[in-house]
Amino acid sequence: MTSLPSEEPVRRRLAGLALLFLKLGTTAFGGPAAHIAILEDEIVRRRQWLTREEFLDLLGATNLIPGPNSTEMAIHIGHRRAGWPGLVVAGACFILPAAVIVTVIAWAYVRFGQLPKAEGLLYGVKPVIIAVIAQALWGLGRSALKTRPLALAAVLAAGLCVAGINELIVLFGTGLGLAMARAIHTRQRPSGGAPLLSLAPALPLAAAGSVSAAAAAPFGLWPMFLFFLKVGSVLFGSGYVLLAFLRADLVDRWHWLSEGQLLDAIAVGQFTPGPLFTAATFIGYLLAGLPGATLATLGIFLPAFFFVAVSGPLVPRLRRSPFAGAFLDGVNAASLALMAVVAWQLGRGALTDWLTLLLALVSGLLLLRFRVNSAWLVLGGALAGLGASWLRS
Repeated sequence: MTSLPSEEPVRRRLAGLALLFLKLGTTAFGGPAAHIAILEDEIVRRRQWLTREEFLDLLGATNLIPGPNSTEMAIHIGHRRAGWPGLVVAGACFILPAAVIVTVIAWAYVRFGQLPKAEGLLYGVKPVIIAVIAQALWGLGRSALKTRPLALAAVLAAGLCVAGINELIVLFGTGLGLAMARAIHTRQRPSGGAPLLSLAPALPLAAAGSVSAAAAAPFGLWPMFLFFLKVGSVLFGSGYVLLAFLRADLVDRWHWLSEGQLLDAIAVGQFTPGPLFTAATFIGYLLAGLPGATLATLGIFLPAFFFVAVSGPLVPRLRRSPFAGAFLDGVNAASLALMAVVAWQLGRGALTDWLTLLLALVSGLLLLRFRVNSAWLVLGGALAGLGASWLRS
């Protein structure tokens, strides 16, 4: 791993992590795929804290555990950079700015009864995000898809995703397929099965079944905290999956929220920077003010720290085993395929006219040719979108 000299004080590394992730938590719009791309730009290209191969291995491992992928990547990076203190600092600093922003919006929502207008902001930010994701895919793809079988696996994985196959099936299927092909090719018995199985999400998924069967209860801070702890422990997939989880209990079973309030919470998570899971912060504030916002945020994000702490040390062991290493290569290829499909889906909604196309092209040029920091590009896109919105009004 590429890092600063070993004699550099841990305190300085922690300060660097805190500053970087506080900045990203304030400026990283666009959802998990965009966040991963921005992290690649900051961690691999600019600071060289990780190689592309190490970054890809962490990305592959992150996709195999429940929880918010981009937050878990931040936690992984913090652990690699500064050990257990870094794990806490990086994750907390990525979550905190978004949680504060969402809490302020929730306060305004409760007081004034509506969300702030964000159409102009998102109009300019989304094309920039597409360019950032495309740049990351290009760089990561050159490292991950280094053989024809891996490139073919990525294409097949993308096709399966477009066809609607569950993303976990795609990830595990691609990884296991390449691992078995490696074992057959070398005529060796697969090794490294123990760390491989340790990344499997069977235990949290089994726990989900038992917790979901709990009887409905009147609102309380403790039941709310446990609910969000359960969601953070078992949730795979996109924000739409989060919406389904929240709707089933909070709206249909317990009637703690209205349908409109839940949709507003998801909207806030989408148009604010940082993790989409901060929708829980908004919901917690609606239900119980600042204590509710705090407990909901802790509940939904705490499992991410646990899963990374458990799975992170296994990643180097996976890479050392030929069988498990081939599995991880397959998961990495499928992860990039998922990211590409998300970028394509986002692009259809973001690149709608000549101005958005121009913003995407200029952003791509500035990223590839001049290595402009993606945070500045996002800020520029936001200003352009607000300006265009003002001119139209």
